[in-house]
This record gives sequence, structure tokens and C-alpha cells, in this order.
Amino acid sequence: MALVVAVAQIAPEKGELSRNLDRIAEAIEQASVEGADWVVFPETATTGYFLEGGVIELALRAEQLAQELGSRLAGRLRRPIDATVGYYERFEGQLYNSAAYLELGASAPRVLASYRKFFLPTYGVFDEQRFVSAGHEVGVLETRFGRVGHLICEDVWHSILPTLVALRGAQVLAVPSASPARGFAGPRIENHDRYERMVRALCEEHGMFCVNAQLVGFEGGKGFIGGSMVVDPFGRVIASAPIVEEALLVAELDLDLIEIARTQTPLLSDLKERLPALLRMLGRTSP
Repeated sequence: MALVVAVAQIAPEKGELSRNLDRIAEAIEQASVEGADWVVFPETATTGYFLEGGVIELALRAEQLAQELGSRLAGRLRRPIDATVGYYERFEGQLYNSAAYLELGASAPRVLASYRKFFLPTYGVFDEQRFVSAGHEVGVLETRFGRVGHLICEDVWHSILPTLVALRGAQVLAVPSASPARGFAGPRIENHDRYERMVRALCEEHGMFCVNAQLVGFEGGKGFIGGSMVVDPFGRVIASAPIVEEALLVAELDLDLIEIARTQTPLLSDLKERLPALLRMLGRTSP
């Protein structure tokens, strides 16, 4: 089975919610025109990342996000398309850094799920724990294309979370990110190189696809790296976007490769077999 996925590598205007929603709707429409079944946006695509105390004013409920995009796209989509959109979320009295999975264009817009970032960085230029709450669950969605998992940026730096997503049956992992450029070495950016190594390794280990959508643009003198990528179950980068430029990346995922990769290198099945022993060891581990 083939799944056509688009990655909308955009530079949102900081704090300009309405204008950013307009741009997101335009990118969804363009992705649909180019034949995409699903489009993935970066972390905090609706507002920009470094909002700090402004989060409380610009956070949306998932249903509001779906309604805002649905109204902008009314009559503009010739075929259904799904979208993963990074945004600041208001949910049950708390604020979160989240990614909503939306079904658009078939009828009324529908929220399939909203994933809330699990690991909140609070080091270097990051201070997320001051402004948003951490999520408490890592889940996998049954979509019309297959089983999709979500993690957000910092989450993939902790290898246990991609492993949990794979154990829960994910075929494709979406990773919306907003990664400020750090560590320049000639034409390369150190944290982008490291990000690529991590994503390729998690795909190869677990035999799944990864769709990484990176933010671009500048906020308060901090530049976001771009370089979004799509990686296959063998750890190969099959499509990539430019560094620090806006782009719409489109790639076709052959989901049949997942079974082939997991058969040739059965690391995930080995893990499942040894999981009871690992859980016993974890139970004996002191904090």
C-alpha cells in the first residue's frame, strides 16, 4: 500500500494566530493538489515556538483548531486529506505543546487525536516547563492509512519513546519539531546532523517510517533549522527539505516495506519477546 505524505516546512509569524492559520490552510490545499493523503506541520506551527507567557492567550482547544481550518478550507479541497498540526493546546484547564491529527475535506472536520509533548526541555534556550504542562501518554492512532504514532521534537531525543510507539504498533511516526540551530561546522548544523542520525536509527531499529517536520524562520534572534525529512524502515532518507528555507516536501511511502524490514532485521520482535524480562528489571531499578 502506498501513502503519499507531505511535509509543510513553514515559518510562522510569531503570535499571529489568524494569519498562521491562513497559511496552514493554504499549505493543506497545496498538499492536496499535489496528491498528498496526509500533511504534517512543524511543532507550534499555529503561533511560533518562543511565546513564553503568550501561550495562555493563543492556545486553542483541538476542536477549535479543526473548526478554524475547516472553515478556511470549505469548498477548497477536492479530496479528503488528513493533517498533523503542531499547536499550543488548551485542555481541561492546562496548557500543552501538542500535535492534533485532523481529518479534513470529507465532511465536517474531525479531530482524531491530540498528542501532548511528553518531555519538555528546560535547558539552554529552552524553558517549556514554565509555560506548559507535560503530556502523560504516548499512543498510536488507527487512521485510514494505517497505524500512526506522534512524538514532538525533544521526545525523540529520549529513545524509550520511539520504542514505546513501535511496541504499540506504529507503522509511521510523525515528529513535528521546532529546533533552533546550534553548533555550526562549516555548511553543516550540528543539531540537524544529530537529529538525522537519531531519526534514521529509530527507523532502522524498529522498522517503521518517520516523517519529521521542522520549523524554519527566526524568533528573537533564534533561527530554526528546517531540513525536514522522511525516512524509511531501513533508515534511509527518502526525501529531505532544504535547511532554513520554507518548502513543501512530498514523498510516497510504500508501507509494504515495513514487513520486509522487520523480517530481515527482526529487532522489534526480539524486543517483544524479551519485554517481560526487561519490565522486571525496570521494576527493580531505583529512581
